[in-house]
Amino acid sequence: MLQNNPELKSKIDQLWNKFWSGGISNPLTAIEQITYLLFMKRLDELDQKRQADAEWTGDNYTSKFEGSWIPPEYRSQPEPEKFAIDKRGLRWSEFKRMQAQEMLQHVQGKVFPFLKDLNGSESNFTHHMRNAVFIIPKPALLVEAVKTIDDIFEVMERDSREKGQAFQDIQGDVYEMLLSEIATAGKNGQFRTPRHIIKLMADLVQPQLGHKIADPACGSGGFLLGAYQYIVTQLAIKAESKNLTPDEDGFVRTSVAAALTEKAQAILASSLWGYDIDQTMVRLGLMNLMMHGIDEPHIDYKDTLSKSYTEEAGYDIVMANPPFTGSIDKGDINEHLQLATTKTELLFVENIYRLLKKGGTACVIVPQGVLFGSGGAFRTLRQLLVERCDLKAVITLPSGVFKPYAGVSTAILLFTKVWGPKDKVTKPATEHVWFYEMAADGYSLDDKRSKQEGFGDLQDIIARYHARDAATSTDRTAKFFMVPRAEIADEKNNFDLSLSRYKEDVFEEVHYDAPGVILDRLIQAEVGDVDEAELAKVQSGIVRELLELKVMVG
Repeated sequence: MLQNNPELKSKIDQLWNKFWSGGISNPLTAIEQITYLLFMKRLDELDQKRQADAEWTGDNYTSKFEGSWIPPEYRSQPEPEKFAIDKRGLRWSEFKRMQAQEMLQHVQGKVFPFLKDLNGSESNFTHHMRNAVFIIPKPALLVEAVKTIDDIFEVMERDSREKGQAFQDIQGDVYEMLLSEIATAGKNGQFRTPRHIIKLMADLVQPQLGHKIADPACGSGGFLLGAYQYIVTQLAIKAESKNLTPDEDGFVRTSVAAALTEKAQAILASSLWGYDIDQTMVRLGLMNLMMHGIDEPHIDYKDTLSKSYTEEAGYDIVMANPPFTGSIDKGDINEHLQLATTKTELLFVENIYRLLKKGGTACVIVPQGVLFGSGGAFRTLRQLLVERCDLKAVITLPSGVFKPYAGVSTAILLFTKVWGPKDKVTKPATEHVWFYEMAADGYSLDDKRSKQEGFGDLQDIIARYHARDAATSTDRTAKFFMVPRAEIADEKNNFDLSLSRYKEDVFEEVHYDAPGVILDRLIQAEVGDVDEAELAKVQSGIVRELLELKVMVG
């Protein structure tokens, strides 16, 4: 993470401060404008790399900057070719050499319109970029931003070479830090999920090539990217790729999909589906995935809890960190959602259950209140998870995981859909629930979130989850154990899923020295080693009182 790379963090701070002092003070606006520049830079680099790879392998690749481009507004004109622009001049590596005023006019009038039209007028990306605007107001700010982004990429490339971390992961760190600057982070319960927690969840779910994967509240696309990286890494391992080493959190990951066949890449690209109700986040998510090599991401602007969203039983895997503590207008809630509540943390979990195919698996972060809330909707949801789903695991997370955004206590729910909403449940699907109490995630739990030595409980959770056994995981004093469904569903527990309900506390007996021994020790600390005769001569008030106390206690 960036906390461990002060040079890169300093460069990001410089970039942020340049935008702030340059007149763009709204954090989300600044992030969006910076993302456009990062995207321009990455687009040029990816294109040049693909050209070089194609020359080496003999494959066919048509550069995005080959030939000419006619702006959409001129395509219906007579002789539209008169307005054609040579694409080569739209490369980052070309326009960064321009003088300040010329560069600003060129990027505003040509490069950014080309970017918006990148995948063709009918593409999802172009649709969501239609209302995007490039608002960097000053030539000097653009020049400084371009220079700083070049410096950032240089540091990222050096880190990638020297530390063995995938370039895409370092880029993810940069993106994560930029997004963390958004002043509205945490509004309506929206918190960015740390990258190592996303990797943990991907290792628990183990998505495979061909799975249809969704995130109904995707934000900048972190979970979709996490699933993508997991799948690509597993394919690379099968292909016996070299240089796959664990990262600082113990995970083996790569985003490099160059070794995949064209068919596999097409399957993978069509597997990832994300939705969000924030148009800006949709654009950021689209560009985030495109910067990682997914040419045409399926991220769309939709409220997945509303009546306008009608998908059901369409996904093999759902990974999500839906908004906490938010609420939705009761009149706009999808009529297929049966919980009598407007709480989004409950509605999203029910909706995720509905989105899964039978046999599909979800891995979802929820506030811990979902596990034990006494309201009727809370209990009904937990009963649904236990009876209509195979609730495999409840993993409680430390309250500092989402700092500096919030200290909210959260948990990961892992469940597989067995019975549909209209099916008659002839037998509850869950046999046992595996509980794990994560004490550490490898980072400090304060606002700084500094990397600590080791991996915390991350790798232990993965190993023990996949090796869990109801016959042996019976020690309720341990940090992990299994609980039978019958116990969870009985009248006393009433489908309570909080780990503390089932964990047994261990009280250790503490032995103390006799009072006289303790007093001797205190006296010795005051006067040192002296015999009884010398001790009687000591006039210290403290020593005299300690001696009197010793006589009193015998």
